[in-house]
Amino acid sequence: MAGYSRDELDEMIERWVQENKNCEAQGDWRPLAEMYTVEATYGWNYGPQQEFMAVGRDEIRDLALGQEMAGLEGWTYPYQDFVVDERSGSVIGLWKQINERTRADGSHYSPEGIGGSWFRYAGDFQWSWQRDFFDFGNVAALFVEMMSADALSPGMQKRIERSMSAEPLPGWYRIGESPVPLW
Repeated sequence: MAGYSRDELDEMIERWVQENKNCEAQGDWRPLAEMYTVEATYGWNYGPQQEFMAVGRDEIRDLALGQEMAGLEGWTYPYQDFVVDERSGSVIGLWKQINERTRADGSHYSPEGIGGSWFRYAGDFQWSWQRDFFDFGNVAALFVEMMSADALSPGMQKRIERSMSAEPLPGWYRIGESPVPLW
């Protein structure tokens, strides 16, 4: 496996973080798709029965960054730290998920636990692979708290209604049935 220079990986991370900030400000994460190779994959686990997988830049744009980020306007995902392996091109970015709304005590709604993304660098300032991980139980508890406090945005309410419908959404698979293995 070919290695990459630390300077190149550090520059990729800087570009990635800046583009994430730009997309958060716009409330539209789809422009991030240009930072993936044409054949890249992006997935995550969502509990004991489901996983998500987008295959190719178009699905990453339309599904992972479009469909799956819809309703998350007003959320930011500031990166806390990165772990980089120059030999393999693996990068792990640890992030928080923070909502713009606040509780009565002034604290922002944010799930406890650790969130992160595991990337594989492909050169030319593009990712070939991304897998997200987060504490599903804490995320679910936060959304229940926000529902109880009537703190969900209309977009998030629509997102929750969509996810509760019986109609399967593109990119969602039963565990082990996605077109590309999660791990």
